[in-house]
This record gives sequence, structure tokens and C-alpha cells, in this order.
Amino acid sequence: MEAKDIKKVACVGAGVIGYSWALYYSLKGLTVNVYDLTDEKLELAKRRIHESLLNLKNNDVVNESEITEIESRIYYTTSMEEAVKDVQFITESGPESYEVKQKMVEEMEKYTSKDTIISSSTSGLLITEIAKDAKYPERFIGAHPYNPPHLIPLVELTRGDKTDSHILEVAKEFYQMIDKEPVVLQKEALGFICNRIQMAVYREVCNLVMNGVCTIEDADKAVTYGPGLRWAIMGPSLVFELGGGEGHIDGLMKHLNSSISLWLHDMADFKDFPEQFPEIARKGVEEAMKNRPREIGNDNQSLAEYRDKMLISLLKLHNKL
Repeated sequence: MEAKDIKKVACVGAGVIGYSWALYYSLKGLTVNVYDLTDEKLELAKRRIHESLLNLKNNDVVNESEITEIESRIYYTTSMEEAVKDVQFITESGPESYEVKQKMVEEMEKYTSKDTIISSSTSGLLITEIAKDAKYPERFIGAHPYNPPHLIPLVELTRGDKTDSHILEVAKEFYQMIDKEPVVLQKEALGFICNRIQMAVYREVCNLVMNGVCTIEDADKAVTYGPGLRWAIMGPSLVFELGGGEGHIDGLMKHLNSSISLWLHDMADFKDFPEQFPEIARKGVEEAMKNRPREIGNDNQSLAEYRDKMLISLLKLHNKL
């Protein structure tokens, strides 16, 4: 099978990630089967899809007639057989548990063609382990999105130890065809690329807060109005390339090496977050929310609306919407 042959997909698991994948696939003209265990979960997914489409309409991405067309391409079922039997590509978005995902693999493989590609939205589990009991482990890949998948272009692709290289190439081409930005891990890594980078940054946020250097609110502001703005345009290596001027990135790093070493030796390297930090973070977030006007989000709902509005504006600048 080639990427151009993928016309119908299944989203197995319709939670926060699964519904967003389903919406994205339909936005790109694909027929989508959405599976979950209960009608209640499917109704919630259907409602989330509609609300997300209304948000896209309010931001001039789609119009009313397009909403109807997009929703008409999505089918909902509590039957695994019905969901996966005639699709070319499956996105699994089940709970982040090897045991659960392995059971889902067993169930999916009862009804799929051996040529159907099965991808997992796992946030960082190993595909080798997820597919260890699969009948056709060569067609399993990891395809980790960033939330919400219907807006953020990134998808991180990884293979298991039995994944066919051709399958990974087909998946990469498929995602490129539907305007995603796939990056490929050269070997398996827990947490993929971005979750590891994100957690390294947040570990240092924790360290700074716990040592009384700054508040949760000011750490967030520092990232948002400092490196976050640059990272929304280009990655950290390209940022450093520009920072190095005629000396390039290697000149910058050599020039700052002695200073950088001082910072690194003073930074966090703990392997577990302090037990009390989650509560400290929650209180810090609540305090920060009080200081935000509603138009930029001062509760979870308005914050999500603001996030999506800003993401859409950035994506338009990147010619991704």
C-alpha cells in the first residue's frame, strides 16, 4: 500500500486526542470511523467535534456549509469490527497503558486486513512493547500528536523493533499529504522528542519555583514572552544560529561555553518531581488565572478558547491553515 491509497481511516478511542484526530482527518477530506466503548463516549466526541468546528468557523477557517460536509464524513460506532474492517489506516488513542493497548491491538487485528497500518497516539510508550504480541507487528508505528491534533501540525513517528521501514515511509508521506509536519525518531525513545524537551524545561521551572527564584506565573511569562515567541517561529538550534551571527551556532556555543557550564551545573537534574510540587503548581496556576483578563483566558474554558485563537493565527502565518 502507498500513501495515496489511504482514503478511509479509523480512530479507535474517542477521547481528547481521538476526537481531535477524527476532526482533522475529516477536515482533510478523509472518511473517518470513530470507535469507543459506549454511546455516551461517542456522543461526547461528536459534541466536541461540533464545538471545535464552531470555533474554527468563528476564526474564519471553515464556513457553515463546510461544517455540515465535514461532519457527514464521520461515522460513530461501538463495534470494533465495524470501525476497522475496511479502513487503510488506524489511529489508536486509548489509555496510556501497555496492558490496555495490547488488548486493543488484539481486538483490532481480529478484523483488519494485514496491510492496514496501525498507529498509536501514545505519549511515550514503546511501540515494540505495544505490538509485542501482534500477528503483524511490522505494520505498527507510533504517531504521537501534540494537543490538539486538529490544530498543531507536529506528529512524531517512531518504529518498533519489527516495524517495516516501508510502512514508516508510507505513514510519513501520508501525514505530509494531509499537511502534518512529521518528524521521525531514528530509534525508540520513551517520551519521543517533544515530551522530553517539554519535561526538561518544566523540570527547570519546578526547580526555579521550589528554590524561590520566581513564581509559577512569572516562569510562564518568561517562557511566553521570551523563548516561546522565538520557538513559535523556529527551533532552538536555528535560534542559536541567528544568535551566533557570523560565528554561527558553533561560534555562539564556544563563546558562551564557560558561562553555559556554570548554568548547567546549577540547574536541576532530578529524576522525579518533588512530591509537593503538583499542589504548588496548582496554586500557582490558580493565582496566575486571577491576574489574567478573560479575553486571554482566566479559567480553563476561556484559556482553551484563547489558546486555539492564537494557534490559528500562528498557523495562518505559517501557511498551515
